[in-house]
Amino acid sequence: MTFTELARPIFVRAIDDYHVTDNVDTPIQNPYPEGTIEADLYRKCWIDTVQWHFEDIIRDPEINPVAALQLKRRIDRSNQDRTDLVETIDSYFYTKYSGIKPLPDATINTESPAWAVDRLSILALKIYHMREQVERTDATPEHRDTCQKKLNVLLEQQVDLSTAIDQLLEDIEAGRKWMKVYKQMKMYNDPSTNPVLYGGK
Repeated sequence: MTFTELARPIFVRAIDDYHVTDNVDTPIQNPYPEGTIEADLYRKCWIDTVQWHFEDIIRDPEINPVAALQLKRRIDRSNQDRTDLVETIDSYFYTKYSGIKPLPDATINTESPAWAVDRLSILALKIYHMREQVERTDATPEHRDTCQKKLNVLLEQQVDLSTAIDQLLEDIEAGRKWMKVYKQMKMYNDPSTNPVLYGGK
């Protein structure tokens, strides 16, 4: 089983589990053992799914400004949780392949494996919600047809991205690629680097 063959069903499960209640305040009930890569993948997609719906809610033109500010704070925390979890997943890959000696002509990839997996998780969400549009009974045939064409592209993209991720991991394992784990160093969340927070306006 390739890594993406492991990940994709976990993403689907997280998305389906969220939509049982379809409520951003539903607490996560991770079905996988703590400390496993499966648990991290489930939590990753759960965070993405909740944030997807945060982004829907905050675009309500009638939203109360105070509620919008509170929601923006939640989105900021969610973004930080997402980034932290991507780094955790990258650490998993880094540890897994730490014994691999890169070949003399090995190259580094433009993005780390976990950031590619991040895109795969979000792509699973796009597929779920585009399929919803295709199946809408209150939409026009033209709308459903347009969304079906978009869904076909997303499904093709999922195959291509999965292939690219698995090939990257194969290349790392074979020493043809090598990876580093970079901390994202987000400055706006850090009281010591955001001028508004440390008072150095």
